[in-house]
Amino acid sequence: MPEPRIIIFVKAPRPGFVKTRLAATIGNEAACAAYCQLTENVLAHLAPLPHLEIRFAPDNAEKEITQWLRGDWIARPQGTGDLGERMHRAFTEANSPAIIIGSDCTQVEVSDFRTAAKALQTHDAVIGPATDGGYWLIGLNAPCPALFEGIEWSTGGVLQSTLAKADEAGLSVQLLRELGDVDTGADWERFMNKPH
Repeated sequence: MPEPRIIIFVKAPRPGFVKTRLAATIGNEAACAAYCQLTENVLAHLAPLPHLEIRFAPDNAEKEITQWLRGDWIARPQGTGDLGERMHRAFTEANSPAIIIGSDCTQVEVSDFRTAAKALQTHDAVIGPATDGGYWLIGLNAPCPALFEGIEWSTGGVLQSTLAKADEAGLSVQLLRELGDVDTGADWERFMNKPH
């Protein structure tokens, strides 16, 4: 079985476009700077991984995200649609097992990808639960559009809805360790105060 393709979803670092929940506390410019710091932190953790694909939004943001490419990494636009449609497209275009993460889970380690890749050898799907009720990683052996339809994204019910849909689709799922995202002012404060 081929090694899963690793895909990271990023947004163009534009004030008012990224980290809007955090911006409500610290302002658009500071939230954009925070977003850049978080993304660079995650990418630094992933630097040892080959064949990583950065999927960016909006589709005209390629110049803004080339700063984040390393080695043989590639960049592709996410395309149109809600988050679910964009993730499903990434899985479909991968043409192989794939793992998707976002750019705001700063605790992710290379070992998490090894664990996820191993899980995909015996399960249809692997999911990393997030402390806010969502997930920080999802991996699939084959595309499954049902997992991404009718989900209320950015709510506390994302993980449970996804697991229910996986169950309905007859998919076997392995869960990874629970990690936290940085979404709010309190999250950001915790991130800034812990040693990196």
